Amino acid sequence: MKQTSLSSQSGGSNSDWGEAIRTLVVAALIAIGFRSFIAEPFNIPSGSMVPTLLVGDYLFVSKSSYGYSRFSFPFGVAPISDRLFSEPPERGDVAVFRLPSDTAVDYIKRVVGLPGDKIQVINGVLHINEAPVTRRFVGNGLYKYGTRQIQTNLYMETLPGGGVPYMIQEVSDNELFDNTPVFTVPEKHYFMMGDNRDNSRDSRSRSVGFVPVANFIGEAKFLFFSHDNSASFWEVWKWPFSIRFSRIGSGII
Repeated sequence: MKQTSLSSQSGGSNSDWGEAIRTLVVAALIAIGFRSFIAEPFNIPSGSMVPTLLVGDYLFVSKSSYGYSRFSFPFGVAPISDRLFSEPPERGDVAVFRLPSDTAVDYIKRVVGLPGDKIQVINGVLHINEAPVTRRFVGNGLYKYGTRQIQTNLYMETLPGGGVPYMIQEVSDNELFDNTPVFTVPEKHYFMMGDNRDNSRDSRSRSVGFVPVANFIGEAKFLFFSHDNSASFWEVWKWPFSIRFSRIGSGII
């Protein structure tokens, strides 16, 4: 009886370990599936999308918004040459994409130019197909760049086609990318710009250029967390005061 009891106990232990491993595998597959097909979390490490997105924001990106490409899946291993169940990005979307020159790097910018569009910036004003985009001055702001505080101009910009107005930020209208040549967007490519217009490396730069539709990961939808980096990891007592509670749950426009 004792020997039988010990044998039974050993079998139960192996069974428990097997069940635990199966549970972990199933949980991992569910997490990968959710991340690949439904939504993926990202954080904002730089200020190129200020004032729409701030350093320390955490957001969910909808993976189904534009269909699926190989970059929708971990390590880009899916054998997809273009996109499946494709829905084209719309002008004004805030989207995450893989940098064309280095597909290991994720970028987040706003879609301003569609295939066939002619894009130009003249004296700081975005022009689409030779028409200036409406922007309205709404006030001044401060932008922290390293240890410096830079005064900025805030504008409400509205893209053509009945787009939703959104805020952009300019240091002045005479910065590096405030006067550009005309860019004609190729077929199946998009022109992306940051809302922090004078501190954004985007399609105006040769290092980014036009973004192929296959490089899109998804559309940024809403913030699920935000902090202002005022508390170090070990300063636990400061954590509650560094959280931007008012931004949590906000939709991204």
